[in-house]
Amino acid sequence: MVGTFWALVPPILAIVLALITKEAYSSLFIGVVIGALFVAGGSPVGALNALISDGDAPGGLIAAVASNAGIFIFLALLGIIVALVNLSGGSAAFGRWAEKNIKSRVGAMLATFVLGVLIFIDDYFNCLTVGSVMRPVTDGHRISRAKLAYLIDATAAPVCMIAPVSSWAAAVSATADKLGTGISGIQLFIRAIPYNFYSLLTFVFIIAIVLMKFDYGPMKLHEMAAQLEGKLGGLDSSDEAKGNPKGRVIDLVLPVIILIVACTIGMLYVGGFFGTDWWGGTDYAGDFIGAFGNTDAFVGLPWGCIIALVIIIIYYLCRRIINFKTAMECVPKGFISMVPAMIILTLAVSLKNMTSALGAADFVHDVMAGAASGLYSMLPAVIFVVACILAFASGTSWGTFGILIPIVTAIFPGDSTLLIIGISACLAGAVCGDHCSPISDTTIMASAGAQVEHINHVSTQLPYAITVAAVSFVTYIFAGFIQNALISLVIGVVLTVGTLFVIRSIERRKAPAAK
Repeated sequence: MVGTFWALVPPILAIVLALITKEAYSSLFIGVVIGALFVAGGSPVGALNALISDGDAPGGLIAAVASNAGIFIFLALLGIIVALVNLSGGSAAFGRWAEKNIKSRVGAMLATFVLGVLIFIDDYFNCLTVGSVMRPVTDGHRISRAKLAYLIDATAAPVCMIAPVSSWAAAVSATADKLGTGISGIQLFIRAIPYNFYSLLTFVFIIAIVLMKFDYGPMKLHEMAAQLEGKLGGLDSSDEAKGNPKGRVIDLVLPVIILIVACTIGMLYVGGFFGTDWWGGTDYAGDFIGAFGNTDAFVGLPWGCIIALVIIIIYYLCRRIINFKTAMECVPKGFISMVPAMIILTLAVSLKNMTSALGAADFVHDVMAGAASGLYSMLPAVIFVVACILAFASGTSWGTFGILIPIVTAIFPGDSTLLIIGISACLAGAVCGDHCSPISDTTIMASAGAQVEHINHVSTQLPYAITVAAVSFVTYIFAGFIQNALISLVIGVVLTVGTLFVIRSIERRKAPAAK
């Protein structure tokens, strides 16, 4: 089964079960168990060892927890900060301010989109911060949590993938630097940005569908329930935003600013920006981009978050809106709120590890090598589709472009326009597949940020992501022949908006029939 299509069967099975049953935990666990059986060659004892062990058995649950310990700490700390902000009355005060200053649902959704674009440092940080800040606003305008989760998810990975200063840019640059293309990794990343059609067209899609004021697919049902019945579909209590009546907007805004600054400094510190040789390697003192390329978000984010937490508690104590005892009561409350995301993330990472152990990368390499011979100008579109499928099945963008970038650079001549388009297609497809996948960590973080049932987020987001993916595929076909970023992007924008007009027309025709 190693290096064949069977390597993709466990994640595909888990995804199909999740979409059918609307239940994530059992679906992911079944996928992990099947993967363990494949890894162990069908031996029940070997499968049990592969399922649990963190030793020689790749993909074990213990190994999954260990590899994500940093992000678990970050999640728990962020959950505590959110609980503190709610208790202080900051969230409620921000909600009251938003009711007066953000007059419409369109304004609330566009504000969420803008905030998501502004927080481009890291996708995890983006999802959880935007969700925490914008929940009171979108709740006040009866925007469903499923729609909020989509807005969060659709700006998290896509904006990180086109921001030269982000953890994603660092990962791509580090991968490309090792391949001897004659172009530095960061230069290759920057040159690929105009051709990253999925990320760019996702932004066009969001703005267009918000301004056109319609939804389709499962999202339409969630939005109707929110607007007509007030059923937002959130996991948290309706009393969450109630806190100290003395709370003010500054009690939310200042903690968020402290958190952003502390986490950014934390990532720079771990990357060696301040001359600290954290990893025992190159010193990146004063080199902003180099430090981000050398950092580890799983260390830098908890590093900054714990400092932010201490400062925020001191601030609230000085403001006398909470006391030390009630502040400490937020510790277990915040941790508990993030437990569902931690469980799903553990199972998803274990499933990814099983897929890697079964040689999914070898299978994809063979598929790409077979396609390279006859479809040269069509290859960017082919690469996009392959990256989508691989990221969807494995649930990882970083793993996908880590597999495909070396293949792309081997197919196209160095410093050619087709190489840049091919790299862009690889990155865009990785984001797209990750965006659609129920086992993607970014998708899980978006659900946690919006406090919505994970499968509801996945099922409502899927038709939107597929629409943009289909337009992106067509745009890559044009790009392969035209090889001009501006013309190709204009074609993509026209196709995106035109597709939405067609869908809206179809939805309007359905409405009288439904009555």
